[in-house]
Amino acid sequence: MPRHIRKGDNVIVTKGASKGIVGEILRVIDEGERVVVRGANIRTMHIKPTQARPQGQILKEEGPMHKSNVSPIVDGKPSRVRFVSKPDGSKSRIAVRGGGELHQLRGPKAASTGAKGASAASTKSASSPVAKVAGKKTNKPASKTGSKKL
Repeated sequence: MPRHIRKGDNVIVTKGASKGIVGEILRVIDEGERVVVRGANIRTMHIKPTQARPQGQILKEEGPMHKSNVSPIVDGKPSRVRFVSKPDGSKSRIAVRGGGELHQLRGPKAASTGAKGASAASTKSASSPVAKVAGKKTNKPASKTGSKKL
């Protein structure tokens, strides 16, 4: 799944108690599709006193929020993001508003010297879930094709 928001992007919070706060993405959490924005969604954590720290402590730190609640900033305004593949093979993130390039995802592709079919055939694994019947590939998984006894 492509990432429209990446670590280091400047974003604005569009929903929630921290609405309107502009900050930098500190961390992206892929599992829950969440991001941590500097200065937004501040949580207070109380740390119990221990022998090492007899007075205890109260910490304030940013909590995660869903990525749909933030939007990248271009020229001080929120913008959507699209991905553009260029003819040289490079791919980059482009702001829908303003059209500025936010980040280049990959550089230009190098020209390949080998045959296209040979490299693709060698990269496929032998334990492919696609079954081979009489030398032809089928789209059915191997477990559903069954075997015929002669």
